Amino acid sequence: MTLLTTIAVGLSVAFLASGVYVTARMQLQSQLDESLVQLAYTTAQADFVSQATETQPVVVSATELKVGVLEGNVLRQNGQGPRLPLARPEFQVAKGERPSSLRTVMIGEDEYRMVTVPTQTPGRTLIIAQSLAQQEKLLNRLGAVSLIFGLLGVLGAGIAGWAVARNGLRPVRTLTSSVEEIAITEDLAPLRVEGDDEIARLATAFNQMLTALDASRDRQRRLVTDAGHELRTPLTSLRTNVDLLTQSDEADRALDPTSRAELLTDIRAQIDELTTLIGDLTELARDEPLAPVVGRVDLAEIVDLSVARVRRRAVDATFDVEVEHCAVVGEAGALERAITNLLDNAAKWSPPSGTVTVRLSGGILTVDDEGPGIAAADRARVFDRFWRAEESRTMPGSGLGLSIVRQVAERHSGSVEATVSPSGGARLVLRLPGGDHAGV
Repeated sequence: MTLLTTIAVGLSVAFLASGVYVTARMQLQSQLDESLVQLAYTTAQADFVSQATETQPVVVSATELKVGVLEGNVLRQNGQGPRLPLARPEFQVAKGERPSSLRTVMIGEDEYRMVTVPTQTPGRTLIIAQSLAQQEKLLNRLGAVSLIFGLLGVLGAGIAGWAVARNGLRPVRTLTSSVEEIAITEDLAPLRVEGDDEIARLATAFNQMLTALDASRDRQRRLVTDAGHELRTPLTSLRTNVDLLTQSDEADRALDPTSRAELLTDIRAQIDELTTLIGDLTELARDEPLAPVVGRVDLAEIVDLSVARVRRRAVDATFDVEVEHCAVVGEAGALERAITNLLDNAAKWSPPSGTVTVRLSGGILTVDDEGPGIAAADRARVFDRFWRAEESRTMPGSGLGLSIVRQVAERHSGSVEATVSPSGGARLVLRLPGGDHAGV
């Protein structure tokens, strides 16, 4: 900012000084020419010019003037200094080929402005040359003054630019220090916002980012804490059963076949539960908004596949399925997992020989069960991670299935909600945008 300010002011001063110098030079030159021509014509009308001889040249009372009379090819000049330089313009005036001439010449080492005009006497021409020393001296003074004040202006602009940059960028330095401190301490406390300028907007944007980071870190911390709590129970039970088998084999006190089979069945069930829990945790740990492999899929086919899979696990449940073909844009694997979790939840809560009703129309999937239903106070929390109602704590499950459903729905710009089915059980409704019959 300091450099740009200095350059801008320097260029402005340079253009201004150049304009003033050129204008002053042209104005002085014009005034000098006008006065010199007027003097020449006035002098040419005087009698003493007509009476000038070789021994008595024309004399004009001005030290900076050189005067001469050209008659034919003979020049009679006052003074003993360098001779007036004659060229074609002067001889053309003497011959009457042009009314006058005005040009700049060098006489000795000095510049002169020389004018040539005819006199009253035929054959005689008056030449007057005026030194430009005073004009050049005045212009040199003007140039020196412009240069000095221009340099002072550039210096002042540089100092002003530095001061403005230093004071204007102080909030940036403060913001930078705060961000660096956050990077070192990992303390995501909001930054202090002052004013309403662009820096304040930047600080506000940083605060929004810090809020999002803090929320993400809290979610990760809760996930790790809840996962550790949920993993502890099946791992402890699995270790107990394995230790029991190991001790029975080492003590040569083998368990009876029935007890051993029950123990192995319990271990297998715990391993399955642990595997499911780890899979659910892996799914929930994915924070990307949408998987990179997406496409247009038929939601009805995914529902049929999910129903077939859940039927193999819930052999006592009856599934009443009516679906309409509708296409949505999304990830087939994630949608299948979400729908499978909805069906597993309905099958788990349905009584023996109960019916799970599945309806799909226009991108809206409705799953009803005949279980006890979900209390109104719990409907907003059933989709939270690891949350389980009091009556479900004794049943298998980790409390992550419906959380995955909500995550998949949000990643596909959809939603899921829990209501009451006509039979009094739970109704879970999954809505996905873009559900239509086109392209199926």
